[in-house]
Amino acid sequence: SRTCFASPQTMAAPPSPANLTKSMQAARGEFKEFSIPELKEFENMFRKYDTSKDGFIDLPELKYMMEQLKVPQTHLALKAMIKEVDEDNDGQISYREFLLIFRLAKTGKLTNEGLGVIAGSINVQKEGMGGAKDFFEAKAAALNDSVAEKDKAYRDEVKRKNEDKAKSKAAFKEKAAAFQ
Repeated sequence: SRTCFASPQTMAAPPSPANLTKSMQAARGEFKEFSIPELKEFENMFRKYDTSKDGFIDLPELKYMMEQLKVPQTHLALKAMIKEVDEDNDGQISYREFLLIFRLAKTGKLTNEGLGVIAGSINVQKEGMGGAKDFFEAKAAALNDSVAEKDKAYRDEVKRKNEDKAKSKAAFKEKAAAFQ
């Protein structure tokens, strides 16, 4: 008779969407070098490519991500990409490990070319390809902005949008009252 032992990782239930959200919020405290808008972009990208919604990007999902970024990789290259950031050696990328890609890229310590493509893809998507001059001017401006300034600008924008929404709602109610 053979006994099969499951590792603690295989026995653990996959994280629920609520737990993934909590881990994303916790990461905001650890990765303070990124602004709130940057972290939201990273969250969106992670959720987009975590197609199984289990809170991890595994090898097939990483393969799909690289194909979508127009930089397909070999099986061995994908494994090397995971290995560079896989701190718990579970063979997949958690959200925290996903953020390590961007931290390593920002500090110049990222050695894997494929992971560099992932890190670079966020900025290109954010700034767009509307001309090289605009792109490089936006990159230069981004280098001059501190994280705190970006966070303040983000909060101000959210506040402005909420105020505009409240004004629009009040105007609608005022017009609707005329018909009652």
